[in-house]
Amino acid sequence: MSKSDYHLPVPFLPAEEIPAQIRLLLGEHAKTARMVKQRNIDWGPSNSSRAGEVWFYLHPHNTPPMLPEDTYRHKGLRRKLVEELRQKGITDERVLAAMEVVPRHFFLDSALADLAYQDQALPIDCDQTISQPYTVAFQTQLLEVKKRDRILEVGTGSGYQAAILAAMGARVFTIERHRELYEKARRLLREMKFTNIRCYWGDGYKGLPEFAPFDKILVTAGAPEVPKALLEQLKVGGLLVIPVGRHTQTMLRIRRTGENEYEQESWGTFRFVPLLEGKS
Repeated sequence: MSKSDYHLPVPFLPAEEIPAQIRLLLGEHAKTARMVKQRNIDWGPSNSSRAGEVWFYLHPHNTPPMLPEDTYRHKGLRRKLVEELRQKGITDERVLAAMEVVPRHFFLDSALADLAYQDQALPIDCDQTISQPYTVAFQTQLLEVKKRDRILEVGTGSGYQAAILAAMGARVFTIERHRELYEKARRLLREMKFTNIRCYWGDGYKGLPEFAPFDKILVTAGAPEVPKALLEQLKVGGLLVIPVGRHTQTMLRIRRTGENEYEQESWGTFRFVPLLEGKS
């Protein structure tokens, strides 16, 4: 069984009744679900994980969607958030349109769903955060995203920033050092049908040299200095947006103007979780 397979516990039933029970569990998805028997398994109590239980293995592409609902209320809250961001100075309508489309509450624990459309950073797993919507919009606007841009994102986190870039038509390569966050974001983005996002578990300081050069690079954690590897992976004419500093960070936008030439601009002060080397 693949690590990404899902398993559903159901009460033990005689073999001839199992398909009906599966239909009850899967509802409208029963027609597309495929049961996958493990080798040498014969349905019955001797193969149960616990007494009175049989495990059915379902291929991940045919399992019911695990996404939360995106209701009219959520969509209304997103519209209000977009207006708030517009009033705070976000002017790129493509950025605002993407933030109106992508459901931020999908990327949060259900206990925090009511806070999803407030303009504030919120905690996620591994002592990390999902950035404040204004910060996401600001960094994305600085990046001057164009359709079909190849963009490297350093720090996948929840996956929300990658989803915004992908919704704008970019081809996103996103790298995360925390295995737990990487797995969770990859699964969620796949369920959301983002086919233009590729997720990697690795050291963001090193970037992804095997896929370089990139049109744009976005760093979503505070670096003490600009990693040389990221500068080298930027295409001539490309942009790198990165917060630099130890306690608070200055948002930098760096444009590569030649083989060894760069121009740098400063765009205000922010506070990010630190960019760390290595994998976790």
